[in-house]
Amino acid sequence: MFNSRHALRDTSDILSPSLLIYRDLVLQNLRTMIETARGADRLRPHVKTHKMADIVRLSESLGIKKFKCATIAEAEMVAAAQGPDVLLSYPLVGPNLHRFVHLVRGYRNTIFRATVDHPDSAHALSEAAAGLERPIRVLIDLEVGMGRTGIDPGDPAAELYALVDRLPNLAVDGLHAYDGHVRDSDPAARAAAARLGQQKTIDLADRLIRQGFSVPRLVMGGSPTFPIHAALERAGVECSPGTTVLHDASYSEKFPDLKYTPAALLLTRVISHPRADRICLDLGHKAVAADPSGPRARIQGLEDAEVVNHSEEHLVLQTPRAGDFAIGQALLAIPTHICPTVALHRRVYVIEDGRVTAQWDVTARDRVLGV
Repeated sequence: MFNSRHALRDTSDILSPSLLIYRDLVLQNLRTMIETARGADRLRPHVKTHKMADIVRLSESLGIKKFKCATIAEAEMVAAAQGPDVLLSYPLVGPNLHRFVHLVRGYRNTIFRATVDHPDSAHALSEAAAGLERPIRVLIDLEVGMGRTGIDPGDPAAELYALVDRLPNLAVDGLHAYDGHVRDSDPAARAAAARLGQQKTIDLADRLIRQGFSVPRLVMGGSPTFPIHAALERAGVECSPGTTVLHDASYSEKFPDLKYTPAALLLTRVISHPRADRICLDLGHKAVAADPSGPRARIQGLEDAEVVNHSEEHLVLQTPRAGDFAIGQALLAIPTHICPTVALHRRVYVIEDGRVTAQWDVTARDRVLGV
C-alpha cells in the first residue's frame, strides 16, 4: 500500500497530526480515471472526497469539466474554481432551496443541475426558481438498491419525469442512479450486482425516450462500480467516482482491481511510551475518521500493531517493537476512510518530490461559504 513515492525528505516543519496530499499521485489517479472512463467528457467525479478547489483546478487542467457535489458549499467551491458544470446530487429542502437559487444567480458561467426524487421536492424547487433567467436542469434520482434516497425506477419515476417536464422554471435533464450498496470484493460479483441497477436505469431511459422525452444524461455509480458503468457503450453516460481521486486503505484492500494509489496520507508522531509494548500517537479520531469500527489507519512500519485505544486525540498501539520508535518520531499513515478524514483538516500540505511545496485549503469542509 505504501510505496517509494510516499517518501518525505524532511518532516521537521510539518505539524502533526496533519494531512499530506501527494500532487503527482493525485494527477496519476485522475489520469487513470479518464482512461477508465474512455474520455474526460464521460466523467463527473464527486468532489465530496477532497473538498478542495485546487484539486478541482487540477481536474480541469486534464479536461474534466463536469463535477458532482453533496453540499451547497461544495457546489459553490466548484463554481468559484471556474467549474462549468455542477450537479448537486442531494435533496434540496428548507433554506437550501434558496441558497441553491442564489448560486444559480451568482455564477452565470456555471451550469447547475439538481436532483429530485419526490413530487413535493419538484414543486418546491419550481417555486424557489421563479424569476431565474433560465430553468434549473433536473435529474430524477432513482432508487436502485441503496435504500437511501431515490424513487422507484418504474412508473413512479416515469410520472415524476413527466411532472418535472411540465413544471415552470425546471427542465428535465436525465437520470441519476447511485449504487453505493454494491461493494463486492470479487469484480465479477460486483459487476453482476451493479448491472441490476444499471439495467433498470437504461430501461427507464428507453421508456422515456419512446414517450417523446429527452434523456440527455445518465449519471451512474460511485467508485467501486465505476469500471462497470464506464464500459457501457451508450451516449450520455457520466461516471461519478469520488474516492479514487485520493484513494484509501479500505478501497486498496477491498477492491484490488481498482488500480489507484493512496494520494492522501496522515503524518503523526509518537508522543508517549506508556508501557514497554505500547506507543501512543497523536492521531486521534479528530484527525482521522472515526469509521469504520476496525483500524482507522494503516501506519507505515506498524501494520501489524494492535489498536488498544483510539480516542479524540490519542491512538494507542500495542506492538513488541514499541522500543524501535522514538518519542517525537514522525510516521506516515494511510486513512481507512479518506472522505470524512479530509473534512477534519482545514488545510493540507502538498508534497512534490518528497518535499512540501504548498498548502491547500480544504475549502468545502465548511457548510457555508458565501451563500
